[in-house]
Amino acid sequence: MPTTCATYDDVNLILRLFELRREERMRQARQWFTASFHAKTCGEVNELCPPESDDNASFRMVVSYWDMVASFIAGDVLQRGIFFESGFELLLVWVRIKDFLPEMRESRKDPTTWKNLETVGKAYAEWLNKRSPGSYEAFVERVG
Repeated sequence: MPTTCATYDDVNLILRLFELRREERMRQARQWFTASFHAKTCGEVNELCPPESDDNASFRMVVSYWDMVASFIAGDVLQRGIFFESGFELLLVWVRIKDFLPEMRESRKDPTTWKNLETVGKAYAEWLNKRSPGSYEAFVERVG
């Protein structure tokens, strides 16, 4: 993890990402995901948010948004440390998709599906536990 100070660009990007999260449809999707999305298999995903449903659109909106954010971190556009201080929602999304991700990748025949989210989610978990041992596990217990 870089040890350099956050830049104004880092801060401005985080603020812009926050603004995007406040868009009304995204806010609805995030609320649904946080309150209702608890799937462990692709079958459960399809039951919870069938194709062409509003819930499916919400699922895709939330996961693709956070995978995009993770791509900025994985690509070193945004410093991990500054993001990890306030980006717990990315970690929540990672916790909620990680169990069925291998099955999703296999069904799509794409081993890179949500790879940025996986990379950053795992790094986030390590960062939390390094700062405060056991905090990632406690987080999973609360939100998983």
